[in-house]
Amino acid sequence: MPDLTGKVAIVTGSTKGIGLAIAEHLARAGASVVVSARSAADVETVAARLGAGAAGRVLGLPCDVRDPEACNRLVADTVAALGRLDILVNNAGLGIIKPIQELSVEEWRTQIDTNLGGVFYCSKAAIPHLSASGDGSIINIGSLASRNTFSGGTGYNASKFGLLGMTEAMMLDVRYDDVRVSILMPGSVNTAFNGREQAAARDWRLEADDCALAVMQLLAYPKAAHASRIEMRPSQPRKG
Repeated sequence: MPDLTGKVAIVTGSTKGIGLAIAEHLARAGASVVVSARSAADVETVAARLGAGAAGRVLGLPCDVRDPEACNRLVADTVAALGRLDILVNNAGLGIIKPIQELSVEEWRTQIDTNLGGVFYCSKAAIPHLSASGDGSIINIGSLASRNTFSGGTGYNASKFGLLGMTEAMMLDVRYDDVRVSILMPGSVNTAFNGREQAAARDWRLEADDCALAVMQLLAYPKAAHASRIEMRPSQPRKG
């Protein structure tokens, strides 16, 4: 795993699930980490817990990624408090799984604004600072739903297909500005995503820590090497 001492990272949607696991691993590797989500209370609780004994600083900054100005403040407040920004992990996301006949306009907008708009807003605000660091990274947390459709996925698939396209285009836009852009695309993960609770009956699925380890592997590559996409699946998914 990389030594991230002196680096500063923002992880959106990091009070639970995959985002929390990523924030934990970054803090263990020595980075200063900004924990962010919509709930100020949850952000403060998680930041206090991760900060206990961490080598770097851990701050909690609430942000609703659907709001462009909130994303601008998140990045500006991070740089003001910690002096720089090296890593942005765009993890905040949600899924409303319904067929198009049942999906409301508001539910459509919520998914697109969170899963796609939030990545655009945060990345646009962060790129000047990531470039200034000399070796910046943006890691977007996508899904195998970024290329595999399923019934009920009208909104979710649209947002994740869009995220894959955005990631690959952004990579080309900023590759000569010292910023590497990658996407992690996990399959089934045993988290509370979409209202589910973690359960032993789903222990065949990936765990949040598996996804966090993949993020750390992306950050471990030397500057001249770039892994632009990682697809992850359970090794032995349930048959049938």
